Amino acid sequence: MPSIFSRIIAGEIPSYKVAEDEHFYAFLDINPMAEGHTLVVPKHEVDYIFDLSDEEYAGLHLFAKRVAAALEKAMPCKRIATAVLGMEVPHAHIHLVPINKEDDMNFRAPKLQLSAERLAQIASAIASKFE
Repeated sequence: MPSIFSRIIAGEIPSYKVAEDEHFYAFLDINPMAEGHTLVVPKHEVDYIFDLSDEEYAGLHLFAKRVAAALEKAMPCKRIATAVLGMEVPHAHIHLVPINKEDDMNFRAPKLQLSAERLAQIASAIASKFE
């Protein structure tokens, strides 16, 4: 059975896409730690990030770097934090989170509740900065 991320990539489940290429897809986390919290995934479904081929692993990180650059231009912050946990969805992914202090990257903290309109605005802002 395809993961929720594979279903998002296939367009079966709507998402707030910020970037895409032939191999990778980036979209907003709908339960974000901060405005702009983005997930970067390979289109090829692999559960564990270290099971990706060397080429896919490197490509995912290079794509995430480009997304992070767009995210940093679109969302005021001091840094873009990254995390790879891989426990909640069986599909390799990287979290990109705009932060101003280390405590902003706390997966146990209550998540933001953003309107669909605000999520769409954020996604559009990031997408417009993606190169």
